[in-house]
Amino acid sequence: MPERLAVIPELCSGCRICEVACAIKHFGLNNPKKAAIRVVLAYPHPVMRMPIVCCQCKVPVCAKVCPTDALRRNNGIVSLSEEDCISCLKCVEACPFGAIYAHEDCDLPIKCDMCSGDPECVKKCPLGALRLIPEDTIGESKRINNILSYTQMKEIEFYERGEKKIIHYAEIGKEEL
Repeated sequence: MPERLAVIPELCSGCRICEVACAIKHFGLNNPKKAAIRVVLAYPHPVMRMPIVCCQCKVPVCAKVCPTDALRRNNGIVSLSEEDCISCLKCVEACPFGAIYAHEDCDLPIKCDMCSGDPECVKKCPLGALRLIPEDTIGESKRINNILSYTQMKEIEFYERGEKKIIHYAEIGKEEL
C-alpha cells in the first residue's frame, strides 16, 4: 500500500527540526533554506505553524508545466530528474501548495523526494506532526470530525427556493413521537 506524508499542523511546535534534518540529508548542511520542507508561521493570533511539503499529487501540476518532463512519478513519488531539468523554475510557480523551493546557491529546484520512501523529517519530528500514512486513510480524520460535528448539532438552517427553513434535531431522551 502506497504511503503519503501527512502534516498535522495542530501538533507542530514550529521547532523546524524537520527543515534541518532535510537540509542535512540532501545537502550535508545545517541550512533550513535548502530544505524541501518549510514551516510557515502565521501571527499574531491565533499563532499557526504549518509545515509545507510536497504532497505528491496524483496529477502533479508541476510535472504538467515542465517543458523537459524532468518531473516524473516513480513508485508514487514525483521525482525531479537532475539530468533533464533546465532550471526554468516553472514548477516552483505552478505548485498550488508552494511546496517546491528555489535557492540562490542551487542550480535546481528543491523538491521533496520522500527520501526514497523513508523521510528524515518524519523520523526527526519530535511531536509527530509529520507522519507517513497509507493512502487509503487520507481524509479519515476529517470524515470522523465531520460525523462528530453533526452529533453535536441541535438544528440546521438552509434555504429552499429562497425561503429560510430550520430542521430541529431531537435531543436524546426528549424525542417527540
